Amino acid sequence: MKLFVGLGNPGAKYAGNRHNIGYMAVDRIAADHGFGPWRARFQGLVAEGTLAGCKVILLKPETFMNLSGQSVQAALAFYKLSPADLVVFHDELDLAPGKARVKQGGGHAGHNGLRSIHAHVGEAYGRVRLGIGHPGHKDRVAAYVLSDFAKADADWLDDLMRGLSDGAAALAAGDGARFLNAVALRTAPPRSSTGTAPDKTAAPTAPKSAPTPPEPPAPDTRSALERLADRFRR
Repeated sequence: MKLFVGLGNPGAKYAGNRHNIGYMAVDRIAADHGFGPWRARFQGLVAEGTLAGCKVILLKPETFMNLSGQSVQAALAFYKLSPADLVVFHDELDLAPGKARVKQGGGHAGHNGLRSIHAHVGEAYGRVRLGIGHPGHKDRVAAYVLSDFAKADADWLDDLMRGLSDGAAALAAGDGARFLNAVALRTAPPRSSTGTAPDKTAAPTAPKSAPTPPEPPAPDTRSALERLADRFRR
């Protein structure tokens, strides 16, 4: 069994915020993979389903970001899971918009949701870091993450959500590389070639022959007197 946690803040006011991209991720997984309805549990909302034969619990803590660890700890305790069974989806300022990375353990890098989870369950859990970009200065970070995604972000955001959903089964199976490959196929698909490679199996084309030179004129066998007479007849 796995516990996938999407971080965010509850309520319509925050629904479109960059800080809520974790909520968006688990919402998309639930919708695409036929998870059960969201139910209120563990100070949050829970949906249950199966990915790659593995039972997966999706959790959206509703404690607000700074207290996310309370909800996560309660869910882990109820299902008798360890931090190794936990994967947290969260916004990442240090990644370009649309990029995703998988990380196991490590620090919280100042993210308040991760800081709270660290305090309640330790740091030995998995994370899916979802790039939202950086506003350019630390003084603008709070306003930036609590602002909605711009309209110009809609395409890459949808591609990212599709990729996360495509790779969810691989993530549940513990295959981080295959998960990231599924994301990349949506966010950075391979480009088709604009040229055509030569067919090495085709029969070689015969070289073009040189043009045939014109035949030389026939020799003039007339006498000088006949040639002079011909000139006056013209």
